[in-house]
Amino acid sequence: MTTNDMETTIIPLITDEQKQAEETWRKSIPAQVFLNYFFAINYHIEQADDATGGLQHLPFFRAHQAELTETDVQAITKLLHASWSTEYALRATAELGDEEYLRNALHWTFPQAYHTIMAGLQAFLYTAGVRSNNASLVRREVGRLVVRNAYPRPVSFYAAGAYGDFSIHRLPLAGYKAGLHIAGKEIDAQAQIGQFLRTTRKIKAQATRQQVQANPNTAVRSQKTGKVLDKWTAAHWQQITWRLGYTTIFDLLGRLRISQTSREIERFVEADIDFQLFHQSLLNIVRYLNGVHETYVAKAMGLERYQQLVAELPKHLQNSFVQERLRTRIEPVLRDDTPMLQMAA
Repeated sequence: MTTNDMETTIIPLITDEQKQAEETWRKSIPAQVFLNYFFAINYHIEQADDATGGLQHLPFFRAHQAELTETDVQAITKLLHASWSTEYALRATAELGDEEYLRNALHWTFPQAYHTIMAGLQAFLYTAGVRSNNASLVRREVGRLVVRNAYPRPVSFYAAGAYGDFSIHRLPLAGYKAGLHIAGKEIDAQAQIGQFLRTTRKIKAQATRQQVQANPNTAVRSQKTGKVLDKWTAAHWQQITWRLGYTTIFDLLGRLRISQTSREIERFVEADIDFQLFHQSLLNIVRYLNGVHETYVAKAMGLERYQQLVAELPKHLQNSFVQERLRTRIEPVLRDDTPMLQMAA
């Protein structure tokens, strides 16, 4: 056999199967990054969480109170029921689902995770005097509360600043380069959360610019020609920074609001990622944030009244995670809170 013959019969280094696997992996990168982000948030929470969520150490929490009428209590109860029923559905998916089921369940688990947290957030905001369904207003107000340390350390991080000059707060390791692997150390988790905050704020800034420039009354124009500017300098970006508010964990959760008809969701369904891990990460984040909001509501409402509310739950929610969270997270905090308030006084 000649050298030329040998060259023509050499087995290719990359087979068709390997090419297909490489293509699948490449297409899966956006979904893997998204999984990394939410796993990182959950990892960060679990590393810092204590049995009660750490709320009892926050001056903001200890000072939280509200005068609620029976009408107010009914409105809050309605929001909590919406939050709990959606969390119930999310948990049921986890119990029913194998890997393939969870893959196709993303069409509803993404929005479910978002909406259960948002309903619980609205119940908390109601006790803080913010009583609105306006998504922009809710996002702005919760951003302020995050910055004011109303939330425990694991979820109190945020991004601020103008496009091209973002700053990350309360994540000291966020400046490190984020990898494409699942977080195995706190440095990995914070790097990925930091990247998630920056990319989310960038998307928000770009969308805000587009909205501002599409409105003749708000558009930034050339001082020479008066025409709407296509290219912006750092100074122009600075002009709209106030419109962005702060970028918090709730903005990151907003990325889950993907339309069932969107091509975006199909990228996740077709990806080669660990769907059970993704679902579990979402569920743990839901469990944590809902617990925080429920504790605030119980404090504002009074523990006995809240216990009564839980005792009167619809049948599908009786003897469920709601009672478990009341027993393990809410009651210990509120029973310890009274002496703290007396000491503060």
